[in-house]
Formats: sequence, structure tokens, C-alpha cells
Amino acid sequence: MSKSPTITSEEKTSLFTPRFVVALVLMAAGIGWLVFYYVQGRGNPLAFPPVDGSPKAVSDLGLWNYAIGFGLLMVGLMVSAHPSTPLGRGRGVVVGMLGCFLVGLVWICTFYIFSDDLSGLPVFNDLGQWNLVVGIAFMAVGFSFATKWE
Repeated sequence: MSKSPTITSEEKTSLFTPRFVVALVLMAAGIGWLVFYYVQGRGNPLAFPPVDGSPKAVSDLGLWNYAIGFGLLMVGLMVSAHPSTPLGRGRGVVVGMLGCFLVGLVWICTFYIFSDDLSGLPVFNDLGQWNLVVGIAFMAVGFSFATKWE
């Protein structure tokens, strides 16, 4: 029995479907949130006395800012695994799957290699052991792409 066609041929040929635009916006928002927090909202915890971040509401969230940023990025990647997006069909699935697997592997390996002194690595230095969760989350998103592979 063949699969029922749920995606129209117009959606399969179009590059910027609404779902893909939403995925791009979510990924950009996640990366933007992470950059904004690390540069502006986190302040300088190594200064003496420590300098607080400028938007108090953002700096008060602390490590939750990383959960928000990485969460938006992961959800955006998972939304892009749908067959109506370029990453959800054909070779895009393999690119998305292998890309997420490799980013997760490199993230975990980088953490283990530099775990003695993370002070020189941005983002890694704040997350500590939570770097393992970030690497595994990238791999989990890779598995969401793997379920779409035909």
C-alpha cells in the first residue's frame, strides 16, 4: 500500500514554504537570544566586583537563558525536518541528520578536550556539565531527521 500524499506538489517544489520560514525564524531567534545573553545580558561574572547584565529581566534568568536559546534553535531544526521544507526531503534530510549528529559529536568532544579549563571557550564556560545535554540534544534532533529518511 502506498503512502497517502499529504504534501502537495507545489509545497515540494517551493523553497520558502511557511513552515520553512517559521523554522528559520525560530533558529535565528535562538541564536540571537544566545548571542544577546552572552554579550549583553550576562554581564561580566569574572570582574571584581561582578558586573550585572543590563536588562535585569534577562540577567535574572541566569542559565535559563541558555535553555531558551538552545530550545528555540532545536525546535526550529525539528520544524525544518518536515517534508514540506528543503531540509525535510531528498538530500536535505541526510544533510540535516548528519549535520546535527556531527555538531553534537563535536560539541561533546570539544567539551571533553577542554574540560580542564573552559574559561577560554564562550558559552562552554557557563554551561559546565550541561554541555553534554546540548550535544545530546543536537543528536536527538538528528534522529528526528533520521525518521524522515526514505
